Amino acid sequence: MKSLQSFLEGQMLLIDKPLNWTSFDVVNKIRGMLRFALKIKKIKVGHAGTLDPLATGLMIVCTGKATKQIEQLMGFDKHYEAVVRFGATTPSFDLESEVDQVFPTGHLNAALVEKILQGFLGVQQQVPPQFSAIKIGGKKAYEMARKGTDFEMKSREVHFHDLKLLGFENNEARILVHCSKGTYIRSFARDLGVALGSGGHLSALRRTAIGGLSVERAMTIETFKINLERMVTI
Repeated sequence: MKSLQSFLEGQMLLIDKPLNWTSFDVVNKIRGMLRFALKIKKIKVGHAGTLDPLATGLMIVCTGKATKQIEQLMGFDKHYEAVVRFGATTPSFDLESEVDQVFPTGHLNAALVEKILQGFLGVQQQVPPQFSAIKIGGKKAYEMARKGTDFEMKSREVHFHDLKLLGFENNEARILVHCSKGTYIRSFARDLGVALGSGGHLSALRRTAIGGLSVERAMTIETFKINLERMVTI
């Protein structure tokens, strides 16, 4: 970070999103801190790609004139480390909702998971989760899903560039995912469970990179706060 004024001129911040924070929480917190530090009422702050509350990892947050880059940044490929738990499904495809069905897992092993993963490589048609921010008829899908409204999600084309099994233990697979924009890893977890005949849902997710930008270069919200406070006192 250069100077306080540079936030108005435009900066791209790499933030490591904490668990249980929404992407809006991150943007709102940074906006609030910048308004206080700069002693202004308004400053443009936005992010280049949502992460679910139960996910951690890289978010690109843009300020000032840098917000004009957001659409371009959102088009970059994403890299994740995902943990998929087999033997049960949930309506949200992750731990946000309770288990609704259970399935056998006695046939699962690392070799089978690796084999099935290869079938997901390349271009795929994927149905997003109903518990998502996609708008259906002007309404957010997750709001309709929580109310029990009956509606259908349309499939979309996604691309899996690489899938690597890091480990398989206690009916959980840890997988490195390199995919195109717009890919829902929760839907991937659901689809992988279906393909394995075991059911599945996402139990943990960390975004490790967006394009060539790595989470290793990112700062926590707390680190950003400390750096900002130092700039104010200089």
